[in-house]
Amino acid sequence: MLKCLALFPLLLFLWALPSPPPQAAPPPATPAAFKVPPEIAQKTNPVKPTPEGLEHARKMYGYDCAMCHGANGDGKGDLAADMKLNLRNYRDPAALKGMTDGELFYIIQKGKDQMPPEGDRAKEEDIWNLVSVIRSFSQQ
Repeated sequence: MLKCLALFPLLLFLWALPSPPPQAAPPPATPAAFKVPPEIAQKTNPVKPTPEGLEHARKMYGYDCAMCHGANGDGKGDLAADMKLNLRNYRDPAALKGMTDGELFYIIQKGKDQMPPEGDRAKEEDIWNLVSVIRSFSQQ
């Protein structure tokens, strides 16, 4: 008990020492302009859609994309609403006007802004089928 009482003044002294000032957070990095490499942007979808390939891509879309982009591509998924994101409505043909298959492929594969990439989780053929699924929303 006496040993504990002997440590009390030391603990009180350490507690009373001023703490170092908080470190200022570094300024956020300014994101570089998003640019799809021209050799990819020029690509057209090389994968001929099959019922099996499209069904697999729809499942992938349901698992990975619908939470933000909406089950039917309207951009009103639950997570998008929670994060207050304003996403394109792929049901509107104007939403993808001027956007090449290669650009869509690149965005799905590499991600963009807050959208995470599919990266190596998906085969190239699956990503191309996702491009076909996304384009199909405006045709429904």
